Amino acid sequence: MKSHSKLLPYLRPYRLQFAGVVLFAVGATGMSLLAPWLIRELIVVIQSGDGSAAGAIAWISLGLLGAYLLRGLFEFLSYWVAHVMAWWLCHDLRMALYEHLQRLSLSFYESRQTGEIQSRVMNDTENTEPLVADIVPEVLVNALMFFGVAAVLFWLNPTLALLTLIPVPVLVFVILFLGKRVYLAFKAEREGFGDLSASVQDNLSGMREIQIFTRERRERERLGRISSRYAADQVRARRLDGAFQPTVLFLSGVGTVIVTYFGGRAGLAGEVPLADLVAFILYLTMFYQPLLALAGLSEYTQLAIASAARIAEVLETESEVEDPKDGLSPKRLSGEVRFQDVHFEYVPGTPVLKGVSFVARPGQTVALVGPTGAGKSTIAGLVPRFYDPKRGRVLLDNMDAREIKLSSVRANISMVLQETFLFNGSVMENLRFGNEAASDEEVYEAARVANADGFIRELPQGYETQVGEGGVKLSGGQKQRISIARAVLKDAPILILDEATSSVDTETEAEIQAALAELMKGRTSVVIAHRLSTVKNADEIVVVDEGRIVEKGRHEALIRAPGLYRKLYERQFGGAVA
Repeated sequence: MKSHSKLLPYLRPYRLQFAGVVLFAVGATGMSLLAPWLIRELIVVIQSGDGSAAGAIAWISLGLLGAYLLRGLFEFLSYWVAHVMAWWLCHDLRMALYEHLQRLSLSFYESRQTGEIQSRVMNDTENTEPLVADIVPEVLVNALMFFGVAAVLFWLNPTLALLTLIPVPVLVFVILFLGKRVYLAFKAEREGFGDLSASVQDNLSGMREIQIFTRERRERERLGRISSRYAADQVRARRLDGAFQPTVLFLSGVGTVIVTYFGGRAGLAGEVPLADLVAFILYLTMFYQPLLALAGLSEYTQLAIASAARIAEVLETESEVEDPKDGLSPKRLSGEVRFQDVHFEYVPGTPVLKGVSFVARPGQTVALVGPTGAGKSTIAGLVPRFYDPKRGRVLLDNMDAREIKLSSVRANISMVLQETFLFNGSVMENLRFGNEAASDEEVYEAARVANADGFIRELPQGYETQVGEGGVKLSGGQKQRISIARAVLKDAPILILDEATSSVDTETEAEIQAALAELMKGRTSVVIAHRLSTVKNADEIVVVDEGRIVEKGRHEALIRAPGLYRKLYERQFGGAVA
């Protein structure tokens, strides 16, 4: 429960609304307690045989009518204010969760499925709504009702009131014992839903691969196992919850039986006035009602608490990349990138980079080459601080990147990756992602630099054409050129190209290379490439193998040396270099 305190600050803006809910709940409880007392007075008036009894009965009836009207009004106001407050709280939690997710480093996402994270943002935040709108007001009203009725019962007849309390210790034990098991069952159910949601999203995103590799049956069976576990968790949670409520109902019934027996005998003996006995029994039904109501809320309560715990878990997760509070905020860097004895590991004890050192001076192009898994993309990811070195430093203009505000670091870096991601919107919207303040002419010019203007204008709606989810309506080369145009619009002094042309054909590659050449002018470029023909003109080629730099130099020098670069070149072009 300690983690739930993480959510309390989000309730503070709604203090007045919450106070209103409390006030209306007190009013509704007061009116509920008044009704049986008026009925007691009615019996007293009837038994008195007074000549003015008819008028008193009329006033009592009007009093009852007023009590019921006010109770209904107070209940409506409590319901309405609580739900308005709850839905806006859900909005606040959802946005806080999303904002926090944006601050987390990439390592958080690499260890979790997208669907599972999405389940927390959407489903878990929504599941907290009943906690504020229904559960908290209900608990408050029922607590007031329980203690209010208890006070009246002891005032009417202390002996019968004590008999009424006989089942209460057992009720409390059942609520605490079974309640914890129900909570754990609903928490497991929420986790199962997250796993199922993540698997469904993965399969829908990878439907092309499932079909081409004829894995439909295998994936259906795998998804069926996950869905079966989720269904079993649901059944278990409902079984426990189903046993919980009837148990509470039975125990409350035992209390009513005890009072009926002893109260009835006391009434026959004339020890308890009839009016008090009737009022006592009416109040007795209200005495156990709060416990029954709380038992009825158990499913929603446990579901909401489990969801709140999952939200708190994300909010408590700290980013491995910290944004310095009083960090430097340079507006535009000259573009120097320097690695000094950089060591890095994703998994403790498994080094990925081992003492990497090199420098890319302003305006230079440095190419990173080497076998797959050598650590090239990791090096590129350290520049914009997607990760931080475990040892050593990454310097930007001779400033440790960790001492610069993240927003300033990333504002000075553009990236064009092998896998281009486009948002589900128009071409224009995706281009402006690089600079939302860019004018139409600036967007067109960026597209021309990226050799993208021609094909964009041939699309059905030109720049307003919808690209579909992930840019599915465009080819790989078209998406890549839009990515380049986006980087042109950003106009950052440092450019990172990670396999920007490896997934396109030769003709498209030539077009993209021409666009990249324009983009790289005047910028410090760190280029990762498997196709060595694309890095011949780099100012320096850094050869990486198993996390270490094994060679450095220009193409002409490296091709003459009997090192790894020459081997890679010969392997690609088939034959020994003369």
